[in-house]
Amino acid sequence: MPRGQKSKLRAREKRRQARAKNALEEEGSPDPLCECPHQAVPDAGMSTPPNIQQGAHYTFSHTYENTGAQNQDEKNSDDSDDLEAWSKDPINHKVVLLVQFLMEKYHKKEVFTKADMLKCVLKTSKTAFTEILKRATEHMELAFGVDLKEVDPIRHCYALFNKLEHTFDAVKGDEKMPNTGLLMMVLGVIFKKNNCASEKEVWEVLNMMGVHANRKHFIYGEPKKVITEDLVKLKYLEYRKVPNSNPPSFEFTWGSRAQAEISKMKILEFWAKIHDATPDTFVPLYEIAVKDEEERAQARSAARARTAAMASSHSKAMVSSSSHAK
Repeated sequence: MPRGQKSKLRAREKRRQARAKNALEEEGSPDPLCECPHQAVPDAGMSTPPNIQQGAHYTFSHTYENTGAQNQDEKNSDDSDDLEAWSKDPINHKVVLLVQFLMEKYHKKEVFTKADMLKCVLKTSKTAFTEILKRATEHMELAFGVDLKEVDPIRHCYALFNKLEHTFDAVKGDEKMPNTGLLMMVLGVIFKKNNCASEKEVWEVLNMMGVHANRKHFIYGEPKKVITEDLVKLKYLEYRKVPNSNPPSFEFTWGSRAQAEISKMKILEFWAKIHDATPDTFVPLYEIAVKDEEERAQARSAARARTAAMASSHSKAMVSSSSHAK
């Protein structure tokens, strides 16, 4: 990663730590016990948070701008710096508690209130809670592809929804949390690579996210099995041998189910979130995504028109049959 970009990230992290420190100074002494049932979720689920939260922001930017791979020493140094910065942030311990609480609620498919979340992060000022909720929500979205939404504004009730609303629990392995985040990352790489990405290109990006082919991941389990077998069986990904390649090499494309159920704009919005940017930041991809949205809207409109025509024809046939019977 260029030194200028790393300096900006360090400066941004320092500003965030300062805000967190000021927010926590507004709090009173914390309660000795947390009423949140977070113990039901293994602590290992948050063992390396920078890979998903802080690291995610620069990883996709680094890849998109084609700045080249880092050497191993520099990468290890960056990972160490990220972990040190993360551990020094006074708010992150409470972010962990809230994420574990949200994971528990998602698994049980329970609705919960703002008061429930406040209990989970102990005695917290309004300013600090806003920042804690923001970071926890971001983690759920980027790591798991799960959105936190307010479902009852009057009673301040919340629920968690998989970004792939058509398949709320389908993109899920043996773990408690869905693999939607991993799928959306892979689909994003494919989209960026003109709808076909080599296996090497996919793993280059995932490796920078802390996801490796032959290493069990604390969130995604066995990532290689997930993307080359599980998501292929579900028809979200196609994984095929490159013709005439020697030694054999493989590539990924969007599967038929992904093409039918997931818009390019949804993937670009997810990608932009990782960048801490807006979708139109990526001009060529944004133009393609907008065109895809228009085509999908036209297809839906045509489908509705066909359905209406069939219903009208059926109704007329029924009326005609009834009049002949008389």
